Amino acid sequence: MVPSDWPAVEEIYRHGIEDGEATFETQTPTWEAFDEGKLSEPRLVALDKSGAAVGWAAASPVSSRAAYQGVIEHSVYVHRDARGQGLGRLLLDAFVAAADEAGFWTIQSSIFPENTASLRVHESAGFRVIGTRERIARSALGAHAGQWRDTVLIERRSRVNGTG
Repeated sequence: MVPSDWPAVEEIYRHGIEDGEATFETQTPTWEAFDEGKLSEPRLVALDKSGAAVGWAAASPVSSRAAYQGVIEHSVYVHRDARGQGLGRLLLDAFVAAADEAGFWTIQSSIFPENTASLRVHESAGFRVIGTRERIARSALGAHAGQWRDTVLIERRSRVNGTG
């Protein structure tokens, strides 16, 4: 992902915000804020046959402490018109491979329990449910506006990093 990808990435991110099942965020950040908050790798953009961006994946560090340097929290977003075609799994598999290549040993995320498609694709990619964080935050947008929401904490341990 490079700065010129941002308009398409931002649109896909905005869809996730508007649809209300992907994030507690209420608006997309600027490119500068997004870039500053995400690791430089792994950071991916999925393109369709015409070269248009149809998905993205990126991660943030879980902590600044050295002991957690191999633990990241990831996000995977697919354009609303490209959902249900297996793109999320392809993007997630590429992201996991890139995270392994970069030396990370744990990938984690929080997913709304209602987002069953995301939970299924993550489970099929080797993620496991750690637990449910009940009433962790209140939604500000969409069908759940004003409601307390649960999130399901998931993780995937690398098979090549942090095994010894």
